[in-house]
Amino acid sequence: MKKKIAIIIERANIALGGAERSVFELAAALKAHGLEVDILAAKGQTNARSIRILCQDSHGRRSRFFTFAKALKRHLSENHYHLIHSVLPFDFADVYQPRGGTYIESILRNAVSYQNKLLESYKRMSAFTNFRRTTLLRAERKLCRESNGPVIAAISRYVAEQFKQHYRVPNERIVVVPNGVKIKKRTNAVKAGKLRTQILAQLDLKETDNPVFFLFVANNFRLKGLAVLLKAMSVYIETAFNKSARQAYLLVAGGGKTNNYRGLAQKLNPSMADRRIVFLGPIRHIQNALSIVDVAILPTFYDPCSRYILEALAAAKPVITTRFNGASEQFVNNRHGKVIDTPEDTSALAEAIGYFTDTNNIQKASDAIVADNLKEQISINCVAKQLISVYESILQKKDQT
Repeated sequence: MKKKIAIIIERANIALGGAERSVFELAAALKAHGLEVDILAAKGQTNARSIRILCQDSHGRRSRFFTFAKALKRHLSENHYHLIHSVLPFDFADVYQPRGGTYIESILRNAVSYQNKLLESYKRMSAFTNFRRTTLLRAERKLCRESNGPVIAAISRYVAEQFKQHYRVPNERIVVVPNGVKIKKRTNAVKAGKLRTQILAQLDLKETDNPVFFLFVANNFRLKGLAVLLKAMSVYIETAFNKSARQAYLLVAGGGKTNNYRGLAQKLNPSMADRRIVFLGPIRHIQNALSIVDVAILPTFYDPCSRYILEALAAAKPVITTRFNGASEQFVNNRHGKVIDTPEDTSALAEAIGYFTDTNNIQKASDAIVADNLKEQISINCVAKQLISVYESILQKKDQT
């Protein structure tokens, strides 16, 4: 008999971001291992039989937490599942796996990302005036305090430490199941080639100029560190880090608002703004963009475990990120890429950029990624196997009670 798993997510729409995409990829991987999986969502647009939309009639883009909880309990009373896996803090789940880390850490790190002490204090305090966020935070705190609460499946050691630090959750309730991505993704060589041609033309470059392209991908430019990256690029250009025969260029992709960042680049260095940076806007197929660049860069203030960095590693691209990114645990610093202690350290970030303008350093890191088989280690298939082991352990304990 197939084990039937319910995965609870707020909105069933992969266009919303990495967390939603991760859940859908995970569900597919679990199905490939013989499990029956239903995704239970409050909202969404889908005709798939394995996706149950429980609050479609409620007003607004989102449903209230307690409204969704009531709908879930009703559904669960009418449908049998061997195990309940939730990305939201419902204490009736068997596994709690928050894709965004703890709510309290996300509040704190979001405040820091404003890089202004007064704004930071204001953002910390005002975060608790948001009713929805406060409701989720309280639910998470309650879930963590319950001795018989769900097993917490942290998507990185960074997230696991958050639960220990903020909620004093004991080790025995936490298991680390690192984030993963689909690794079998095709690149459209024609579209990728056109994109590179457009970028070269915009920068007034030829292939013989041998540029080094650093790709930054995010939607929340502030939180993911675009401002500090622009400052680091300016430092790189103006200092001794800029000795290489090959020159660094920054490609910025994502749906974030660009005006302020264009203005910052212009203020920092007009030449850099005009000749070193291209804002690409949203990109549908990240694999195409990764295929035409040299290095992936994300100096984030907060990321429980960035899919973008994992996708870059799967494409054998060296990466630069910070220790506030759980994905930094999935590669070796100074072998596969660079880990910066804090995003505010623009000097260290500029030095990392300079390091990867050396062709040999790029090649060494890329070769090491392949030699160490990082691609398989970060695959969603590997994640599914680890989660199934967690499921089996929980089910064994259920059978014994």
